[in-house]
Amino acid sequence: MGKNLVEKILEKHLLVGKMIPGEEIGIRIDQTLTQDATGTMAYLQFEAIGVPKIKTDLSVSYIDHNTIQIGFENADDHRYLQSIAQKFGIILSRAGNGICHQVHLERFGLPGKTLIGSDSHTPTCGALSMLAIGAGGLDVAQAMAGEPFYLVCPRVIRINLLGKLPPWVSAKDIILKVLDIFTTKGNVGTIFEYGGPGAASLTVPERATITNMGAECGVTTSLFPSDEMTRVFLRAEQRENDFAELQPDKDAQYAKVVNLDLSALEPMTAKPHSPDNVGTVRSMKNIAVDQVCLGSCTNSSYKDLVTAAKILKGKVVHPDVSFILAPGSRQVLINLARDGYLADLIASGARLMENACGFCIGNSQSPKSGSVSLRTSNRNFPGRSGTMDANVYLVSPETAVAAALTGRFTDPRDCGLPYPHMEIPDQFIIDDSMIIRPDNTKPDTEIYRGPNIGAPPVNSSLPAAISATVTIKVGDKITTDHIIPAGARMKYRSNIPKYSEFVFENIDPSFAAKAQKIKASGKQNIVVAGLSYGQGSSREHAAICPMYLGVRAVVAKSFERIHTANLINFGILPLTFLTEGDYDDIDQGDDLEIADVRGKISAGDTLTIRNKTKGASYNVGCNLSARQKNIILAGGALNVRNANPG
Repeated sequence: MGKNLVEKILEKHLLVGKMIPGEEIGIRIDQTLTQDATGTMAYLQFEAIGVPKIKTDLSVSYIDHNTIQIGFENADDHRYLQSIAQKFGIILSRAGNGICHQVHLERFGLPGKTLIGSDSHTPTCGALSMLAIGAGGLDVAQAMAGEPFYLVCPRVIRINLLGKLPPWVSAKDIILKVLDIFTTKGNVGTIFEYGGPGAASLTVPERATITNMGAECGVTTSLFPSDEMTRVFLRAEQRENDFAELQPDKDAQYAKVVNLDLSALEPMTAKPHSPDNVGTVRSMKNIAVDQVCLGSCTNSSYKDLVTAAKILKGKVVHPDVSFILAPGSRQVLINLARDGYLADLIASGARLMENACGFCIGNSQSPKSGSVSLRTSNRNFPGRSGTMDANVYLVSPETAVAAALTGRFTDPRDCGLPYPHMEIPDQFIIDDSMIIRPDNTKPDTEIYRGPNIGAPPVNSSLPAAISATVTIKVGDKITTDHIIPAGARMKYRSNIPKYSEFVFENIDPSFAAKAQKIKASGKQNIVVAGLSYGQGSSREHAAICPMYLGVRAVVAKSFERIHTANLINFGILPLTFLTEGDYDDIDQGDDLEIADVRGKISAGDTLTIRNKTKGASYNVGCNLSARQKNIILAGGALNVRNANPG
């Protein structure tokens, strides 16, 4: 029986377990990446592990998220990251060099290799046939220390792309259609593997848009074959020697095959407030648009921005539209300038932002209250833009530019313009001068620590029984942005006591105070949630900060992959309702008790929650591997390591 791409890569990297879908396996990690919003905590944890040098082939620290430096916190953290990189043998991509996913695709990604990153959009490098997976910072720290990365052996779904994209329809419309089919929930433990004649016609930047936003489906990762398109891209990056062909066997087996006819697609949009709330652009019926943001790690490549520049050449954006442009990397910006496209974009009225995450994480360019913002980024969760009542729509660059010109939601096919043809240059200008490689002659580098940086907190071991209050009850599709806000609040990422003040801020601003009061009384906190709890960012602060406030368990209808791993890493029990109606019976403020929790976790038995307030009981599941049970019982992964040094 033939093998698919995922099996070929996993088998070459398998260290622990067997290739049985649904079973836990541990794999060797070749590369890691971090970004500054999550990297500071990852490196604090790496320091706590006590390894003198990284043990991966390559690890890169990117400064791309919190580049707006209002107050000292971000600048201090950036200096910390630079000193850490030098001391431990990590490559540093300086602020201004670009967004981690775009830069890693350009300069470091390798077909057939494994990559984990402390950012949920790490699967972008699946465009190069790399098994690239988002993870929590502690998992990345352990991989840098040479330890296996653990995941559920995935089921693999083949998405067979047929036909060819028509004019004005692009890769963004492909992934929005995939989200329409699969939604943002129910895909845990799955990998999307793309193929077919339609896939072969897509450039690496187009593939990157698709693999990047596969994260919104909740899959472990997505990847394409490494083929002639891969070779063309790597040649333009002056890295053709890194090319290796990688294809599935002709008789490869898949859990499911989905055929998608590219020629039947039309311009799509994800409506507020979820990436899977998908409709056609024409169905938006010319809604007035206040802001257009072009860029982010999803659609900020040279190809995307040249397409936009060709449409905009000789035109000026509508007077009612604020038009924001954020190239994905310094390389993209330099090449746009060389070829004259940057001048066309600026002449059209584009406001040039830094090559950074910026508007995508609500760290700048928040739209006006009650506005409509069209963005080429990957998420439109409530409040993520920095404006709670804004309506954010996700669109392709072509649709974004059409709206910028008309001031309204416009199907780009209706603009009466010829579709701009463009090709990837034979060779990009390559300038890696903003990448700092570690100097082996400086092993005694002193680590810089500003006053905002503290040691990573650790949990206590799991008690024999849990007596807790339901501090908050939330609904379905709660994202990590709901749990711990992004944007300006992220400057406190290295200061857990301060950052914890904002847990669930956008749902219940009183949560942190209530949780602290319950913790001080000697009891613990429990969160009750619906389906797909922990969507979105890999930000492990959505587990660390609740842990700091005394949250001992989350009881939900279902969880997303990265957040589940983060909860376990910090000693918080992820419990699932076995009877769906039990969720409805529990209210905020109820007093709950779980007896003999250590014994039942050790034995793998069903746990029973007794609701002392209602006089009711509920059976809940806790599906943990033997390794995860050990972590939970100890109160977290760092506790396990401290108990077993070396």
